[in-house]
Amino acid sequence: MLLDPAEIAAVIAADGFDRRNSDVIEPALAARGMVDFAGFAESWNDLGVDLFMADGGRYRRRRHAVFNRTVFGLKRQPHRAHFQSRDYNSLNGGVARWFDPVKDDIAAHPALLAALDLSHEIFNAVSPHPLWEIELHQFRITAAPGEEGRPTPEGMHRDGVDYVMVMLIRRENIESGVTGIADCNGASLGSFTLAQPMDATFVDDRRVFHGVTPIVPVDPVLPAWRDVLVATFRRG
Repeated sequence: MLLDPAEIAAVIAADGFDRRNSDVIEPALAARGMVDFAGFAESWNDLGVDLFMADGGRYRRRRHAVFNRTVFGLKRQPHRAHFQSRDYNSLNGGVARWFDPVKDDIAAHPALLAALDLSHEIFNAVSPHPLWEIELHQFRITAAPGEEGRPTPEGMHRDGVDYVMVMLIRRENIESGVTGIADCNGASLGSFTLAQPMDATFVDDRRVFHGVTPIVPVDPVLPAWRDVLVATFRRG
């Protein structure tokens, strides 16, 4: 039986988040037109270095795009800076950060469109709204001997949006990278590892905090990285 977005929405409404493995996410994406996930994942090999890391790190690479989603469908918006207030990002907030745009072929890729369709169905079932603004991020976090990679260098945080979807694209030669969820008082609500491509979590950013532990290489002589797709949803 295919994944029911209303079922995930009910869990989010009750608990503030839900996590699903690839064995249910992959067929749900396929049902929404996903093809060539391998080609989609390959695009993570062409991301620019994030030059805005206030900790001086060069372990994060990314691309960024903005979309609107209405009853008429998904429409990409003109490229713009990514901005978070320091209330939500004490490390890198308060600055208009310009990142390389998501390439046109990836912005229109069936794997991406399927992931955004599924996320919209879930979040719109939690809280229906006619217009959603979606910010899309392709992230690669790298690690090396003596230099851990930090997926969330700001620590446990909220993004300052309504909902967040995080989908794993690939883990290569790393350990750790454990996702934690906490309530607004800091009490843990759960932890898990996105381990397989298309493992995903769906978060109510208004109600819970999330963070990911640093990654380190398993084999220090080989490249090590963690690739994820992040889509944030805000009511327009």
